[in-house]
Amino acid sequence: MARAQQPQNPSPMVEHTRTHPRLTEQSPPGRREKLALGTLFIPAGMKTGQGAAILFFFHGGTWLPEVAAARNKVAVVTVQAGSGSATYARLFDDAARFPALLKEAEGQAGMRFSRILLGGWSAGCGAIRQILKAPDSYARVGAALMIDGIHADYVDGKPGPLESKIGGENLEVWQKLARDAMAGRKRAVVTHSEIFPGTYASTTETADYLLKQLNLARRPVLKWGPMGLQQLSEARGGQFLLVGYAGNSAPDHVDQLHCLPAFLKWLR
Repeated sequence: MARAQQPQNPSPMVEHTRTHPRLTEQSPPGRREKLALGTLFIPAGMKTGQGAAILFFFHGGTWLPEVAAARNKVAVVTVQAGSGSATYARLFDDAARFPALLKEAEGQAGMRFSRILLGGWSAGCGAIRQILKAPDSYARVGAALMIDGIHADYVDGKPGPLESKIGGENLEVWQKLARDAMAGRKRAVVTHSEIFPGTYASTTETADYLLKQLNLARRPVLKWGPMGLQQLSEARGGQFLLVGYAGNSAPDHVDQLHCLPAFLKWLR
């Protein structure tokens, strides 16, 4: 059972250097169908034969994932459930719910999707974690995109005083996914910022933990990423990619969501 997530400490950090560009809100042409959970969007011009892909995206609103789906010619189911990763995890406490959602999406689309992709930003990664815990769902999913949203608890309930001790329970499924991606059986992309929530482990800390468990080393990088992001590091192994970006303020967090069209292209 997912526990209630502790509230994040309000960050005093502000940032005035980067431009923080944003995609323009739009409604791309295509077909939309309301599902029991979320909304299905099939972009105009999407190929419906063999190789058709569908993305289930959590906590990114509706229009932005639809723009990303249209640009990448994939179908998308958008799910918005509130705040906190535990809120999203609870959606899939019943292991049968995701297979049922996929079946409903295929019925409404009138096709069988050969590639199943999961994606989430921030708290939405809680849904991905819970879905992947179910063996049947894990087997169906071919790739996953986690945008600045892999968190965990501190062992002692607080950070520090030097390198914090992180509870690994919520990170076990990410390790499994990463190892399968490294072996070429799955594909996974993880991104993180430098934001420090204070009451639970940051995405930087969980990224470091994962890389240690995977025996992967970060490579220092200093270059421009999509939408003006400043990339600081990356780690690669097979079809697993982890990328670290600069920024410890709220706009830096939102920047990464607006990179979804580019990140989705990496995933595919």
